[in-house]
Amino acid sequence: MAHPFPLKVVALQAGVSIATVERVVRGGAGVHPSTVRRVLQAQEELARQSVQVGLSGKKFMIDVLMVAPQRFTDSVRQALEAELPSLHPAVLRSRFHLHETLEVERIVELLERIRKNGSHGVLLKAPDLPQVADAVGRLAAAGIPVVTLVTDLPGSRRCTYVGIDNRAAGETAAYLIGQWMGGAKQQQVLVTLSSNRYHGEEERELGFRRALRERHRNLSIVEVSEGHGIDGATGPQVAQALRDHPGIAGVYSIGGGNAAIVESFAQAGRRCKVFIGHDLDADNLALLRAGAIQAVLHHDLDQDMRRACQDILRAQGALPPLRQAQSLSAIQIVTPWNLPALAARP
Repeated sequence: MAHPFPLKVVALQAGVSIATVERVVRGGAGVHPSTVRRVLQAQEELARQSVQVGLSGKKFMIDVLMVAPQRFTDSVRQALEAELPSLHPAVLRSRFHLHETLEVERIVELLERIRKNGSHGVLLKAPDLPQVADAVGRLAAAGIPVVTLVTDLPGSRRCTYVGIDNRAAGETAAYLIGQWMGGAKQQQVLVTLSSNRYHGEEERELGFRRALRERHRNLSIVEVSEGHGIDGATGPQVAQALRDHPGIAGVYSIGGGNAAIVESFAQAGRRCKVFIGHDLDADNLALLRAGAIQAVLHHDLDQDMRRACQDILRAQGALPPLRQAQSLSAIQIVTPWNLPALAARP
């Protein structure tokens, strides 16, 4: 067996003699199995502690580049800043590059600037475009790992993806809407995307369409896109869709702008039977409490931020590799009756 630590250190940790450790190292002949286990456990404990000692005082700078509505980037910033102290003894600092909309050329410029200035890792939410994937590849070649958040870049050299299974989220939304709207009557569901350039949103829509096709053929889809999840751009699109399609009776909001969607229904004098959104941000929390939307598909941002930072530390060799890949974030169905404890406080 390997013994990277001095025998006397292992003996002290295990509470046995140096001679016993020597016998275990040579194969364990004549040593009771329980004592062998104690020595092996001592080595594992020393290995974990050595990682902690090695991290002590080390500083890591991570860059967070997100193209998303401010209400969501605010939630991510708060979650990340809340998690950074929990990564002690490593010291992580963050630089934020947050934009509601940004042309692909500017995204690439920012990624190039991060590469040239140096960084220990990048948390990225960006459209799935070849130019972005190429920029991620250059970061990876420079030893800067990229972790994608919420929406993936599957064809890129990103390190890991942190977030939910977006296709399963779309299927979950279809299940809920199908149950609420029900019946054999032909009805329409408005599906809103912030943009069709995001892999995660595309996956949600695909899952939603497939589930409706398999289980709820009486429900058809009217889609609007490119409102970027911003109320001012999303509202007019929805208002026009309501004028063009009098059969719309439900909403699956993939990309946000939900306050504007609710207002568009009100101004049109139309009833929305069921409204499913994503992410428990301030807007959706208020809409849930008001009964304007029925459910939000949410995931634990605090956990996501912790995992994303740990993935960067692993890529930098500061944490040991995982023995098996971590599962994706759990999809939580949040209604006005099961708000998380922190969100439920007024």
